[in-house]
Amino acid sequence: MKILNAVAQEGGKIVKLVWDTGQVARFHAIWLRDNALDSDTRSSVNGQRLITVQDIPEDICIAAVSILDTDELMLTMAPEMKEIFFPSEWLLENAYDVGRSLDTEIISKAVETWDANFQNHMPTATWQDVSCSDTSLLNWLDAVRKYGFAVLTGISDQSGALCEVAEKFGYVRETNYGRWFEVRSEVNPQNLAYTNLGLQAHTDNPYREPVPTLQLLSCLENTVKGGESIVVDGFKVAETIKEKAPEAFDLLTKYSFNFEYTGAEDVCLRATRPTIELTPEGEIKSVSFNNRSSAPIQTVPFEHMEDFYAAYRLFGELVEDPAMQVSFKLSPGELFIVDNTRVMHARKAFSGSGNRWLQGCYADKDGLLSTLSILEAGRTGEV
Repeated sequence: MKILNAVAQEGGKIVKLVWDTGQVARFHAIWLRDNALDSDTRSSVNGQRLITVQDIPEDICIAAVSILDTDELMLTMAPEMKEIFFPSEWLLENAYDVGRSLDTEIISKAVETWDANFQNHMPTATWQDVSCSDTSLLNWLDAVRKYGFAVLTGISDQSGALCEVAEKFGYVRETNYGRWFEVRSEVNPQNLAYTNLGLQAHTDNPYREPVPTLQLLSCLENTVKGGESIVVDGFKVAETIKEKAPEAFDLLTKYSFNFEYTGAEDVCLRATRPTIELTPEGEIKSVSFNNRSSAPIQTVPFEHMEDFYAAYRLFGELVEDPAMQVSFKLSPGELFIVDNTRVMHARKAFSGSGNRWLQGCYADKDGLLSTLSILEAGRTGEV
């Protein structure tokens, strides 16, 4: 993609570019100076910016524009009279002068929502492939980014082996539950997850600040009747509410829930967050839903409380709707990972006979997305 034409406008406050693809975009002088790629503006070692916005003259403008044979845009910035250069593709990739719909899309283009029809299309990989092939690892991590969950088979049946999976792409988030935690029946459990009761689909640890953004659950033993795992796409639930009951959607984004965990003598965790969190642009950023950890709601005004509960009920009904759920039963050596800011997970009740032993650990999306970016950029070879 080449720049065909570049013209400074409005006294050099902006530059208008036209590419050979027909695409057109404008850039402000201050934006261009702030994002200059030279070693005086950004570190050549780590890419971090070396200047502040206060270092840029308030009267910054474009004094001269030219297109080089190297398919770069060269700008002379006044009053510094500093020359800066931008590759054509870089400018196109970072263009912000694009048409925006008045009705903001609430789902990022980087993700794909799903419901029960996804049952036979669950993203699955083997640990042997993921641990030995960058291509397989890339595809598995990409599935987590796109769908919010994925399954992995063939992992070790040794206690704590799931941490090796987390460390393949990032870091284990240790909590008061430990580096990893057991999910099996106990007498007088600290958490309802440690019983044979069914659990409503939920996001984990909404009482933490910040909340763990990834959860891994692996199976070491499963000879019980029942106990299937269930996953629900919270973004799909939110999308459905937005479409069918926009007033309820607004309430669930406007007011926060109070969450609390005091299940151990030395732990008292509290946080508030909305059921549906939006970015300032109106895109869904996360969902938080955990009835077991809900504290008395104090954030909703008296006159809106009944309507808020009606919206909350609607969210819960959709979460429990089989048309929204994908279910599967883990066998020893199998694991699934969920984006804990998006996908809710549940468990069906199971019988008292036999044994069901799962282990869980937390990790965070920043590590996963970093590894995925490195793999996509081809900055590492096959291992």
